[in-house]
Amino acid sequence: MKLKKAVLNCILTQGMLPLFFYEDAEVSLQIVRTLYKAGIRVLEYTNRGKQALENFKVIKKAQQKEMPDLLLGIGTIKNVSEAEAFIDLGADFIVSPIINPEVAKIANKYKLLWIPGCMTPSEIYIAQKNGADLIKIFPANILGPAFISSIKELFPGQLFIPTGGVELNVENISAWFHAGVCAVGMGSKLISKAVLEKKLYDQLYEDTVSAIDLVQSVM
Repeated sequence: MKLKKAVLNCILTQGMLPLFFYEDAEVSLQIVRTLYKAGIRVLEYTNRGKQALENFKVIKKAQQKEMPDLLLGIGTIKNVSEAEAFIDLGADFIVSPIINPEVAKIANKYKLLWIPGCMTPSEIYIAQKNGADLIKIFPANILGPAFISSIKELFPGQLFIPTGGVELNVENISAWFHAGVCAVGMGSKLISKAVLEKKLYDQLYEDTVSAIDLVQSVM
């Protein structure tokens, strides 16, 4: 339970969870190094391509050597075989776009934080029944902060993190925290296609420092 609590506390402290996938392993590693240099200590690599497993292996090896205090999770996990493959490589937590109770069981078996994606009150209820300490509200840009404001009293004490289209500006970030989320997921609005394809690591560094400052100011 120590790792599970450490990951949750780190996400709560950081206030944001960067997430991305890119086909090229070296670019993926440089993105992780840049995020780490900017102050990120917990992030999610997403299982969104056939290279994800091999790339994760490369990132994990470097993380253990260069960034021992970085917590590295895996996202877009939809079934048990995916979960077990990445847990074997040392994934520190599991993020899913859906609720699969079997994935929840595997995460619980290894005492890992499991963050399922939910879009309705019924899904949130099912996620709670399967032990979700933190629930991903997805897709965030469709649901919006008003969704959190409307349902949070139905689930007292539940922690929420919106992911998918969270905008990197003070209006949007503050609206989410004002609505009652504990952190925000930052994907392509932070780690854009241009950053990945053009290897804009300096831009990513500056944007990440700004994002951390912005989130900390409105939490």
